[in-house]
Parts: sequence; C-alpha cells; structure tokens
Amino acid sequence: MSVREEFNEWAEDGRDKGMEERHWHTAKYVLARMPVEAGDTVLDLGCGSGYAGRALRDTKNAGRVYGLDGSPEMAHNARGYTDDSAVSYLVGDFDHLPFEDGSIDHVFTMEAFYYANDPHETLREVRRILRPGGTLFCAVNYYEENIHSHEWQDSISVEMTRWSGNEYREAFRDAGLYVAEQDNIPDRETEIPDSAAFPTDSWDTQDAMVERYREFGTLLTVGVST
Repeated sequence: MSVREEFNEWAEDGRDKGMEERHWHTAKYVLARMPVEAGDTVLDLGCGSGYAGRALRDTKNAGRVYGLDGSPEMAHNARGYTDDSAVSYLVGDFDHLPFEDGSIDHVFTMEAFYYANDPHETLREVRRILRPGGTLFCAVNYYEENIHSHEWQDSISVEMTRWSGNEYREAFRDAGLYVAEQDNIPDRETEIPDSAAFPTDSWDTQDAMVERYREFGTLLTVGVST
C-alpha cells in the first residue's frame, strides 16, 4: 500500500485528530523553539490535520504557511479544520517539493519524515527550498535508539526509515544542512500508571513505559541552511 492509500484511510477514519492529540505533547515544545518571525514563510511537511501551521500562525504570527501531505484526504480534512486564508494545503511528494529555490524560511516536520520514499532526496529538496539561514526542525518518535518504536513497522504497510540520531546528523550534513542541535523532547503528559498496574495491554513494566515517554520521547534534529 502507498503512503497516499494508507493515510487516506487514516483520514477517512478520523485518525488524523488522534495523531494531532498524541503529537501535541511534544510538538508544542518543538514549535516554541522554532525561530519563526512575523511574516516568515513556513512549510509543514507531512502536515496531517494541519495543527502545526495553525499554531505557528497563532503563536508566532508566521506569514504564509503551507501544509504539504502525501494524502489528499489528510489535506482535505486539514482545510476543513482551518479558517485562515494565510494557510494553504497541498498534496505532494516529499522528494519533489513544489516550491522555488530559496522560497521558504522554515520547515517543520513531525512524525512524517520517515515515510519519505528517499529521505536523502527529501533533505536535499528541503535544502534547496530554504533561504540562507532557514531552518529544518525534524521531529520523530520512530528512531533507532527508541527500541519501543521498532515494532511500529509491523502495524503499517508503508515502508519506514529507522535512523539513529547519528544517521540523522550525517544525512543532514550530506544534504548541506548545518546541524545546530539534536536532543530528546520528553513526553510528560502521557499518563503512566502506578507500578502495581503493570503489566498492561501495551506495557510489561512501568520502567519500559517511563523510558519510552519520559526518556526517549521525541528525537529532534535541527538543521540550518548555510
């Protein structure tokens, strides 16, 4: 199944809003760190329900915001959730971004980058469209060090790229992006039951759940176009 087919089904089932709720636990901290200034042009790559672009308009007065998704149904739903003429939604391929060279100030992507058909080409495309000094904030929960995420591939038909933190840094540099920072954003909002409640349907031990959410959390890699 293609990315388009997979996530069209998710959107039709209303799972886009569920993704937004889960991602927001750490995404809001990533968005707060982005150096977006009033009037800046921002691309939300793999926008899903479009929550990130709306947040950047509300909190940082971003100028033009584009949300791009591989799923027409996701983009359709995002339009329905958005009442802001400065925010547009596009259906597109991560490997062929429909923007002019040096036309975007900042790119945000949350839990979407690893669905790229060719992640190296996606990074080169991001580098191409970014203005000098522009940034890429790439946030993922599915990565090598997070052992609790490895089984996610078994539950989705789309091939996912699982890189380590070091592989992200190397790929950013290969694409011409300076790696300004990389760290883990903990999820402090997912409720973790008392140890007596374990094992649960999803977790064998409380320690494993704590590790997943409070320690591994979301891996953030920040690249700057030079």
